[in-house]
Amino acid sequence: MGCTTALSLAALGQDVTLLERAVPGAEASSAAAGILGAQAELHRRADDVATFVAARAAWVDWARELREQTGIDVGHRVSGVLRVACTDPERAALVDEVAWQTAHGLSAALLDGDAARRVEPELSPDVVAAAHFPEDAQVDPPALLRALMAAAARSPRVTVRSGAIVEKVVIQGGRCAGVLVDSELFPSDAVVLAAGSWSSLVQGVPADIPSVRPVRGQIVLLDERPPRARAIVIGTGAYVVPRGDGRVLCGSTMEHAGFRKEVTAHGVHAILSGAIACVPSLGAAQFAGAWSNFRPQSATGRPLVGACPLPDFFLATGHHRNGILLSKVTADAVARAIVDRPATG
Repeated sequence: MGCTTALSLAALGQDVTLLERAVPGAEASSAAAGILGAQAELHRRADDVATFVAARAAWVDWARELREQTGIDVGHRVSGVLRVACTDPERAALVDEVAWQTAHGLSAALLDGDAARRVEPELSPDVVAAAHFPEDAQVDPPALLRALMAAAARSPRVTVRSGAIVEKVVIQGGRCAGVLVDSELFPSDAVVLAAGSWSSLVQGVPADIPSVRPVRGQIVLLDERPPRARAIVIGTGAYVVPRGDGRVLCGSTMEHAGFRKEVTAHGVHAILSGAIACVPSLGAAQFAGAWSNFRPQSATGRPLVGACPLPDFFLATGHHRNGILLSKVTADAVARAIVDRPATG
């Protein structure tokens, strides 16, 4: 959120300083699976349809622009998503989901097990049905963060300060006047809070802003040689994200564990059991690694984006499971809110 918002502000002619306590992208951004599940993540929330679909569409040009600017391919692929069912109750839920989505003008299809296996031949024979969202896509988050940092480094309007710990939001004259860094005031015309799961730990953030808490997610990386799985598969207990080059990401847990970043035996077991139940051939894949990080979940359950009651203080946080999907539309919305805000003082 911070990197992309900085670039969006720079594109509007603004000078931006990106303050990062460690290395940009070192937390949830690079740890994510990168599913652009505009439809797979809707869950019949009508208010999100336009935003999610626009966010997915924005990635087509955004990925191309980053590749042209930096030479880095961020791995954008329209791989489609299959949300699969292995029981009659799961199938019934998919019937309702597909009916709801098609009624809202979205491209979705209910497939029987054989049709689903024609889309993804590696699906388990236990799969009896699948909701197919052919326009959903993916990106490779570590490559994305490298591209964002390269673009920021090349922009004459963006300054990146790593190792800069923001101690406090400074309020003067009824507006946000900047932040305290290393016990010194860092003045600014506008401040954007994009601290993810740590957003509520920054001192001075107004108390009326909904809190953000961490939700731990563990991910397992497998290596298939040669690559076999092609489509993103989401089952009841796990998802499978093939990168196309043999890497397969399997995830993910949803744990309220505070800021404990452990990878646990129980978490890995649950992920692999769910992934192999959906795609049995993954049982022969090489275990290549595992990690965890924290999704930022707001107390409202909704992303916190744009202006807030404190003048010159803006939010880009609380995106929970959809931070990668919503990053570009969030950045553009926040940048435009800053540029178009009424003058203060």
